[in-house]
Amino acid sequence: MLRFVTAGSVDDGKSTLIGRLLHDKELIPSDVLQGLTDLAYLTDGLRDEREQKITIDVAYRYFEIQGRKFILADTPGHEQYTRNMLTGASTADLAVILVDARKGVTSQTRRHTLLCSLLGVPQIVLAVNKMDTVEFQQNVFQRIEQDFYDYADRLKIASIVTIPVSALEGDNIVHKSAHMEWYDGPTLLHHLQHVHLGSLLNQVDFRLAVQCVVRPHQDFRGLAGRVLSGRIRPGQQVTLLPAETTTTIRTILGPGGELDEAVAGQSVLLTLQDEREAARGTMVARTANQPERATRLDVNLCWTDARPLQVHTPYWLLHTSRKIRCQVEHVHYQLDVDSLHRQPAQTLELNQIGRVRLVCSEAVFFDPYDRNRETGSLALVDPQSHHTVAAGMIRGAALDPEKDQRIYPYQASIDRVQREQRQGHLACVLWFTGLSGSGKSTLAQELEKLLFAQNCNTFSLDGDNLRHGLNSDLPFSQAARKENVRRAAEVARLAFEHGHIVLASFISPFAEDRQQARQRIEPGRFLEIFLDCPLEECLRRDPKGLYARAQRGEIPEFTGISSPYEKPQNPELHLPLQPLERSLQQLLDLLKIRHILPPS
Repeated sequence: MLRFVTAGSVDDGKSTLIGRLLHDKELIPSDVLQGLTDLAYLTDGLRDEREQKITIDVAYRYFEIQGRKFILADTPGHEQYTRNMLTGASTADLAVILVDARKGVTSQTRRHTLLCSLLGVPQIVLAVNKMDTVEFQQNVFQRIEQDFYDYADRLKIASIVTIPVSALEGDNIVHKSAHMEWYDGPTLLHHLQHVHLGSLLNQVDFRLAVQCVVRPHQDFRGLAGRVLSGRIRPGQQVTLLPAETTTTIRTILGPGGELDEAVAGQSVLLTLQDEREAARGTMVARTANQPERATRLDVNLCWTDARPLQVHTPYWLLHTSRKIRCQVEHVHYQLDVDSLHRQPAQTLELNQIGRVRLVCSEAVFFDPYDRNRETGSLALVDPQSHHTVAAGMIRGAALDPEKDQRIYPYQASIDRVQREQRQGHLACVLWFTGLSGSGKSTLAQELEKLLFAQNCNTFSLDGDNLRHGLNSDLPFSQAARKENVRRAAEVARLAFEHGHIVLASFISPFAEDRQQARQRIEPGRFLEIFLDCPLEECLRRDPKGLYARAQRGEIPEFTGISSPYEKPQNPELHLPLQPLERSLQQLLDLLKIRHILPPS
């Protein structure tokens, strides 16, 4: 079974493409075919869709071709209907993203690609449509293909295949095109029929969401629900959440009677060895393998309501079969769809994507979305209008050590002010940021020599050094880089509180991470130093040979090549490409202006 979704900008030809595929495989009943004046009408069935010649609702089609079954979701391209696209892509194994050959990659193309990445759709087909309108030119296709790869390479997509097509004329849909001899790849249908699918269902972590308790008479009591992930057999021990009671599965009943095993995707009825409290919303999990639980969650959110997100305003959180009160405590950032840069934000507007922190009235039992789509997804509903206002993907629990009663901050017997008075200078954190090869470490080392000669207490932190010790357990994924900077900022804070001038050299590509590092330090004592060295110069220098390896594809998610760098907007010191001596003098001047060092 292949579940796939079509997406793209308005009028890129999604509905026509599907109509052409079904028409050329003779899968349209003759009576339906006779009434069609446009192939797009096969999926665009609403009157408004036909009048406006756009897709509004999600149209599902079920068909089978040569042994493979297909479930197709044809989704709207207009930004106004992003929520419909989310619905169609949320369960897809593959997405066909159309691009009009005349227009190329648009903002909406990027939006849909980003959403597919966030939703965990592993396979993307870029169908460059309307090639007949550009005379089937190879260079047009290659330019669009490169533009798309330049964007998609920064996202987590397992496979991308590009195909030039003409939905109207049928080129490379079902049959090979006679107009594009330069293209030697598969047709769209051939690829859909033969693409290998790894299962998106989590087969390891057993989770069942109880829909209702079935009790037709006093001698029978069963828990009815859908197996969200994993598998279970009679006789295995499970825990019921949130009651946290443990019991054993007695029998598993399906539509045809007793089952030896229940697997992900099945709707079943469980009977237990003993009576345990359960109701709609109960989650059943294997006792030795339980989900995470938290009341505060970090969530990737796509806002789908015309009214902006309101912080500290009640919403309903829909998760599996539960309905919980919650509110947004904080908006971490809003994601720029075109550049993938993280922008500071106080709210999210219609169709904007960002990361937020949710606070819930009850514990949510979940697995991170990238591990389990079913228990890692949620929706927010406005309690007044009952509109679904957002779709979310849980990234993890939001930790809050200040509210953990087992943790008490250590109070030093000698405070920072005493240390500063004795040493004759103030403590601060100099946070050097810039691309790899921009000269951060070199500048920090030379500055430390000058400060040491003036009897200043310094403390040096460098990304590579931390990676060899404290952070040696971290990979180079986006989440791990965030944790790398968080740990570095905590070490910098400890050194700062002990009166040191801290020289921290980290690429730290994301503005949000640098802002969080700043918030750990007393206002006015965190000085962001931006080494604005052009990428071309960094490529020329390449002191560690990392850029060369990244360009060969040996280093994924490398900042400046396949991962973005968000330039500081208001650093305390902006250093362009210039002689080292000039940069050192500007740094010393800054420390004196800020009264970190005494005047000469």
